[in-house]
Amino acid sequence: MPTNDLITNKNSLIEYMESGCKPREKWRIGTEHEKFTYHLSDLSQLEYEGERGIRALLEGLIKFGWEPIIENGKPIGLVKPDSSSITLEPAGQVELSGAPLKNIHQTCSEISEHLKQVKDVAKELGIGFIGLGYQPKWKREQAPWMPKSRYKIMREYMPKVGTKGLDMMQSTCTVQVNLDFDSEATMVKMFRISLALQPIATALWANSPFKNGKLSGFLSYRSHIWTDTDPDRCGILPFVFDQGFGFERYVDYMLDVPMYFVYRNKYIDASGQSFRDFMAGKLAALPGEKPTIQDWEDHLSVAFPEVRLKKFLEMRGADGGPWSRLCALPAFWVGLLYNDQSREEAWDLIKDWTPEEHLKLRDEVPRLALKTPFRNVSIGDIALDALEIAHKGLSRRGVKDNVGLDETYFLNPLFQIAESKLTPAEELICAYERRWHKKIDPVFKEYAY
Repeated sequence: MPTNDLITNKNSLIEYMESGCKPREKWRIGTEHEKFTYHLSDLSQLEYEGERGIRALLEGLIKFGWEPIIENGKPIGLVKPDSSSITLEPAGQVELSGAPLKNIHQTCSEISEHLKQVKDVAKELGIGFIGLGYQPKWKREQAPWMPKSRYKIMREYMPKVGTKGLDMMQSTCTVQVNLDFDSEATMVKMFRISLALQPIATALWANSPFKNGKLSGFLSYRSHIWTDTDPDRCGILPFVFDQGFGFERYVDYMLDVPMYFVYRNKYIDASGQSFRDFMAGKLAALPGEKPTIQDWEDHLSVAFPEVRLKKFLEMRGADGGPWSRLCALPAFWVGLLYNDQSREEAWDLIKDWTPEEHLKLRDEVPRLALKTPFRNVSIGDIALDALEIAHKGLSRRGVKDNVGLDETYFLNPLFQIAESKLTPAEELICAYERRWHKKIDPVFKEYAY
């Protein structure tokens, strides 16, 4: 479906979503991760301009075959023909949006090559990188803003609908994985499993205990922030578990999510306006115009639920972290969802969870992580069950690297976390309270990439 095709009715949107269905042999894995940048000299966040700023970093990466993405004469990202890209989050967090790849060995090689490239450029500029869920030292008000005009629209709208939207934009980093499906029925089951188990991922990857140089009281402060960012576009989407859920119901949800913008050679502020009105030619920001498929794709990208549906599913519940856990995220979800038997086992694990339990986990896991009580066990126990299912799923895939290792070994860091019930955040807290003597600066050295 060409992106400039006009949308005339809801059926066009449903057909667009259905067009994401792919035969199993074409299923791919797309992994995205964000990281904080800082000056090694004083640990301050990178500004955009300057000899050692974000712009210099992007321009330095061009030598590795990246093509710049230009907005208003300024590079705001990089892209390659394989569909991978490097983009900027609002306060200069650098994101690698990886190419769609066949297996996790390829994903991990891609991440390794990316980190090698950015560190090569950063060495000359005195720049460091760190993978955490929330900026550990600097107050959000001190953070820079990147010159992307869509962020101006969002930063003005966010405080109208929640208290933590700007914290989400400027102070968080995540890792996520994008996965395919072959039918509406498969999508529905994958969506339900991944929504239910997203708190387990949040717990296993919990890696943001700090705020403004002190303990925040949360193990995943990043996850907590999403509870008061924008209720119209965030959350656990209880309707996904309703009988009859499918592409049409998700389209209805998205039609009720307020817009942010429309792009017409520039970003036009349409914040709070209705995509339904847009389809009727009644959008206040563009009177008389009707949307294109590209407008719908843009709109799909500004909903932020725990799992997001486009022409694929995005798992969005994990804090940023080190290399091993960036590789572990696709391993976790691929193991659970890309093998039929494991997907059924994962469904059996969660199929009787109630809406109240989903909500309780969403609210409590950011603070308690693996120690969150659930029925007569804990989330740590559920995590071990999920990991065993994922391990079996990856083993059944049988995809081996050049030395004969299959994808199961990418789960090793997660088994260590779940078996010890010590999350990455709690490891950081121990370091902070003991060997760092309640000083935050050592994190930038000990946990840097």
